[in-house]
Amino acid sequence: MTQWEKNLAQLGLTLPPVVAPVAAYIPAIRTGSLVYTSGQLPFVDGQLSVTGKVGAEVSLEQANEAARLCALNAIAAVHDLVGLDAVVRIVKVVGFVASAPGFTDQPQVINGASELLGAVFGDAGVHARSAVGVAELPRNTPVEVELIAEVR
Repeated sequence: MTQWEKNLAQLGLTLPPVVAPVAAYIPAIRTGSLVYTSGQLPFVDGQLSVTGKVGAEVSLEQANEAARLCALNAIAAVHDLVGLDAVVRIVKVVGFVASAPGFTDQPQVINGASELLGAVFGDAGVHARSAVGVAELPRNTPVEVELIAEVR
């Protein structure tokens, strides 16, 4: 068991199965020493954990938890491709938030993903990040997260 897997276990988390693509793409791809994940949605057991726009049907707290689930699904995609023991660090996170008019707390939503990555990877989980508000996301999900990981 790697340190990253031990950290997941200490958090009471297990990696879910990789979510099957819903269109023409793959969950993750490696080029050189980087793994890029496709945008991950907050699926739990094949179902979205929440739907709607943040600041309307979805609370900040629900969206933060959805971002955390997105990050967990992204970690699973990386693990499925190269194994967690290959991860050197998380380089970049991009988070998209389906935002109701006037909602401007996208960074607080995406903190759910960033905080999980920090808890799992420690200093290696500190990353550059963008948190972007958008009008719509696939399947009416409130949050989508992608990441770039440096690997051995």
